[in-house]
Amino acid sequence: MHRTVLEQFPAGGPRGSRPAEEFAAARRGEGVAAEVVMDLENDAFLVVVPQQSWDGGR
Repeated sequence: MHRTVLEQFPAGGPRGSRPAEEFAAARRGEGVAAEVVMDLENDAFLVVVPQQSWDGGR
């Protein structure tokens, strides 16, 4: 599965702050299938969406 990264947020944000979740929720409110995943290698949260296939789903 290929995904496109919309935004990256550092994992060490202030306690109680969830900027990645808030960003993803705002995108979902716009009709974009955004989700948050953890990038362990870079210690960051990524907001991603499924990459659209240009072959018509074949």
